[in-house]
Amino acid sequence: MKRQRITREESRNQTRQRLCESAQIVFIKKGFTAASVDEIAKAAGYTRGAFYSNFRSKAELFLELLRRDHEAVHAGLQTLFEEGTTREEMEARVLGYYSNLNRDRKHFLLWTEAKLLATRDRCFRTYFNTFLHEKLEQLTAYIREFSTRAGTPLPMCAETLAIGLLGLLDGVRFYHMLDPQCVTGQKAELVLSEFFTQVVFDG
Repeated sequence: MKRQRITREESRNQTRQRLCESAQIVFIKKGFTAASVDEIAKAAGYTRGAFYSNFRSKAELFLELLRRDHEAVHAGLQTLFEEGTTREEMEARVLGYYSNLNRDRKHFLLWTEAKLLATRDRCFRTYFNTFLHEKLEQLTAYIREFSTRAGTPLPMCAETLAIGLLGLLDGVRFYHMLDPQCVTGQKAELVLSEFFTQVVFDG
């Protein structure tokens, strides 16, 4: 049986995917500044020319990685409020979702590296802040949706809660990664669980 030949677009998508995967590994290991285009291309099995045929710069590739993860997180949040879901199921899904995020070390490191770069590079910060604003808007909308469907009044405005949640989540994950013996995975998840139960769920 003849092997079906892939189209030019499929080949390009595969190349971009492999470049993204290798870039993520290199960025996490060495940081954005120390990572080189040659190193990323070599890790993916391509030449420097192949890199620039798909991305104009290292920063553009970095933003593509962030965009993909941002869209994946958004898709995951949407599943929390499917039609017919009871309040108890929504609560369990929310806690499970954020517990899984807490265990996702590689994407957390990627976003941490992006935040550091954004503090130093004004141009990158402009694009990066777009993701942050979208994250905040989406989470604010989901908090309002939960409050409406669960019939639980919010103790403060949804946007304030969203900012607090994002800050808490980042802080807990950071401490857990730096000192997992002190801030264990179980303790980190307990902090998030108590926050949701006392502040979001109970209102």
